[in-house]
Amino acid sequence: MHLRYQLATLAAAGMLALPSASHANTALEEEILVTATRIPQNAAALPLSWADIDDGALALTGHVHINEAMQRLAGAWISRGNGQESLTALRSPVLTGAGGCGSFFMALDGISLRSPGFCNVNQLFDANTEQAGAIEVINGPATALYGGGALHGVINVLSARPANEHSLAVEAGPNDYYRGKYLYGRSNDKHGVSLRFNGTTDGGYKDSSGYDQQKLSVRYDYQGQQWDISSALNYSNLNQETAGFIQGYKAYEDQDLKQDNPNPEAYRDAWSLLAYSRASRQLNSRHTLVITPYGRNNEMEFLMHFLPWQPVEKNGHSSLGLQTALYSDLGHWSWINGVEGEYTDGWLKEVQAQEFSPNQPAGVHYDYQVDATMAAAFSQATWKHNRLEATAGLRWEYNHYDYDNRTGDGPACDPTATACRFYRPRGREDSFTNLSANIGGSFAYTDNHIAYLRYADGFRAPQVSELYRLQSGQQVADLDSEELRNLEIGLRGTLAATLDYDVAVFQMEKDEVIFQDANRQNVSGARTRHQGVELSIDYRLADNWYLNGVASFARHRYDSRINLIGSSGDIEGNDIDTAPRRFGSARLGWEFKADSVAELEWVYLGRYYLEPDNEHEYDGHSLLNLRISSQLSPHWQGNLRLTNLLDEDYAERADFGFGNYRYFVGQPLGAYLEFVYSRGDG
Repeated sequence: MHLRYQLATLAAAGMLALPSASHANTALEEEILVTATRIPQNAAALPLSWADIDDGALALTGHVHINEAMQRLAGAWISRGNGQESLTALRSPVLTGAGGCGSFFMALDGISLRSPGFCNVNQLFDANTEQAGAIEVINGPATALYGGGALHGVINVLSARPANEHSLAVEAGPNDYYRGKYLYGRSNDKHGVSLRFNGTTDGGYKDSSGYDQQKLSVRYDYQGQQWDISSALNYSNLNQETAGFIQGYKAYEDQDLKQDNPNPEAYRDAWSLLAYSRASRQLNSRHTLVITPYGRNNEMEFLMHFLPWQPVEKNGHSSLGLQTALYSDLGHWSWINGVEGEYTDGWLKEVQAQEFSPNQPAGVHYDYQVDATMAAAFSQATWKHNRLEATAGLRWEYNHYDYDNRTGDGPACDPTATACRFYRPRGREDSFTNLSANIGGSFAYTDNHIAYLRYADGFRAPQVSELYRLQSGQQVADLDSEELRNLEIGLRGTLAATLDYDVAVFQMEKDEVIFQDANRQNVSGARTRHQGVELSIDYRLADNWYLNGVASFARHRYDSRINLIGSSGDIEGNDIDTAPRRFGSARLGWEFKADSVAELEWVYLGRYYLEPDNEHEYDGHSLLNLRISSQLSPHWQGNLRLTNLLDEDYAERADFGFGNYRYFVGQPLGAYLEFVYSRGDG
C-alpha cells in the first residue's frame, strides 16, 4: 500500500490514542534540542520524532560499548560486534553490505563523522561518546539541514559545554579491562575551555582478542561583543585484535566454543581527527549568521576476517568543509537558509597475501583514489501561533566523484580465470543531484499534550565503494540514489505531572535500494517497506523512585521481486534479515540518598531472521543489568555496574552466511567498578 493511502489510517490511529485532557495539570516543560536546527531550541512542540541521552544518563550507563547507551532510545539498536565494532539500526533493519553503509547521518555537533560517500559501518567509535554532553537522535529523515545519509535518521554526539570542573576516574572490569578518564574545565563570562580524555585497555572475553583505545575531546568557547565562537577537536585511536564469528547452530550456548576465536590473526587499527570552529554573529535584532569551517582526517587498516580469503583493506580520507546558515526571527515566523560545501580526498587499497583460489588471487585486488565534492543549499521555515506550529523545508544537494584507478584496469585475476571475483573499472566521473523535502505541523490540544503529523523524504547517493569496488566482471555500476518517503503521526505529553510519554506511528517506503544481486553485481532498483510504532515513557513512581522504558514494534520487509544474493527465490513480502519486530528496554531506579542511585535495567531483543528467505532465525534474548552510583564524600564517587546479571547465554549478533549459522557471542556476567575523584572549582 502506497504512502498516499496511509494518511487517513495514521491519523485515525493517532486520534484513538489521544489521552484525555482531564489528566492535564501542569504545562509541558521546555525540552531543548540542538540537532534539528544546529542551535538550541525548545523542541516540545517540534513535529519530529526525536530523543536524547543527557550527560547524567551517559555517566550512569558508563558504557563500554555504544550499544549500552543507545538501547535507552526507542527505535535504536546498535548491534555489537567484537571489540568496538558495531552495526546500526535506527527505524530500520541492521543494514550491511551494498546499500547498507551510509544510511544514517552520524555526527559530532552536526558535522558528519565521515565524508559523504566514504562511510564506515563502525564509525560511531570515532566519537567520544563516553564523555559527551549528550547524544541526540532523530528517527527517520531529518530536517533540510541534513542531506545524504540522513535517510533512516541522525545520531548527533554533542560535545560538553565548558564548566568549572576537574575530575579523574579509574575503572576495572573483567578480562583485564581497565579505563581511565580525565576531565578539566574552566569557564567565565567570556571564555570557556574543556578537555576530556579517556583511555581503555581490554584483554577481551574471547581468545586472542582485546583492544586499546584512546579518545580526546577539546572545546573552547568565546563570547565577544560581536562574535561568539565555539571550537572543538575530537581525536580517536583504536588498536584492536578482532575475534571472528563462531559457527554452528546456537554455538553461543556451547561453553567450549563461547570463548573460541576462529580468526586470531584478525585486527583493526583506526584513527580519526575532526575539528571545527563555529562562529555566530547577530546581524540585527532579527538575523543571526553562523559560519562553520571544519576539517577531518582518518585512516583504517583491518583484516577482512569475515571473508574466507581474508584480504587486508587500508582506507582513509581527508576533508575540508564549510557550513553557513542565516537564522531569521520574524515574529510568528522563523527561517533558516544556508549553503554547504565540502571537498574530500579519499583512497582505498585491498591486498591479499596468499592465493585462495584462481578467482581470489594473491596481490592487489583494488587500489583507487577519489576526489569528491559536495555542495548543498537548504531552507527550513517554521510558523508558530498560539497552539499551532508548522514547519517545512527543502534541500538541494550535489555529489561529484572523480575516480582514479591506480592499478590495472579490469579483472584482478590471471586471464585464464573464468570467474574472477574482483573487477577494477577504469577511471571515470560520476555525479548525483538530489532534492528532499519535509513538511509537518503540531497542535497543543491541551497545555500538556501535543499531536503532530509529518511527511519527509530523504536520499542517499551511492557510496564510493559501491560504484568502484566491483565484482564478477561488472565493468560499470549504473546506480541511482536511494530515496525514502516517511509519513508519521506522533503524540507526546505529560499525564498527571508524573508520566511523560512520546509515541510515533510511522510508514516508510524506500525506492532504488542498492543491493548485490545473485551475480555479485551492485545494482539499484529494489524497494523496501517499513511500518511501526515507537514508544517511550518516563514515570515518577515516588519522590525517589522512577521507571522509564522504550519499545519498538515494527516490520521491515522487501517490497519488490529482486534476485538478491543469498536468496533462493521470490522474497517479496519477506522480513529483511536482522530486523527484529520487537525490541526495547526498561529501567527501574531508586535514588536512595542525595547524589546516589541504583538502577535495574531490562533489555529485550525479539527474534529475527538471518537471511532473505526467512528460513533461519535467532530466538532473541532478555538481559538484566544493575548500576549503582553513590557519592561517597564531597570529592569521591563510586560506581558499580553488573552486566548480564543472570549470566544468560546469548548472541550480540546472529548471522547466516556461507552455509553456516554465525554468531558474535554476548559476554557473561561482568562487574565493573569505578572510582571518581572530582573538584568543582576547575
